Amino acid sequence: MKGRTAAIAAAAGLLTAGPALADQGCAGTRTPSSSKLTVQVAGVRPATGEVAITVYPDDKRRFLAKGGKWARQRVRAAATVRACFWAPQGSYAVAVYHDRDGDRDFDRTIVGLPAEGFGFSNDPDTRTGLPPLSAVRFRVGPGERLVAIQMKYLR
Repeated sequence: MKGRTAAIAAAAGLLTAGPALADQGCAGTRTPSSSKLTVQVAGVRPATGEVAITVYPDDKRRFLAKGGKWARQRVRAAATVRACFWAPQGSYAVAVYHDRDGDRDFDRTIVGLPAEGFGFSNDPDTRTGLPPLSAVRFRVGPGERLVAIQMKYLR
């Protein structure tokens, strides 16, 4: 970075020591913590639009609720996508969807079924409806935690 851009980045806290330099693209807490959550989503098809990766705190009232997210990243669609989050140690849940048309909305069919791909942490069974928080919850401890999710499509 040069001159003015470097000064702005330093003032915004983007230039820090330690692990943040290698992972400036991580979302979550404003300062890197000792816990890093990496979410990998496989089976995205086709590679158009973007994939929304949303992390929820361990709270039944907030899970999948409007405004209930802890953090979200949207990444360009590819067969496999990754996003990382600096997260305080604790329990979380992840929900993802493939926003093929890029309208930033989870599209549904006329009867209310998902028209776009979706998935959850722990890859729970979703044939009978949305999974409960207890089925998708996982723990983040010190170090790095990788959560792998397989994208599901109904058609």
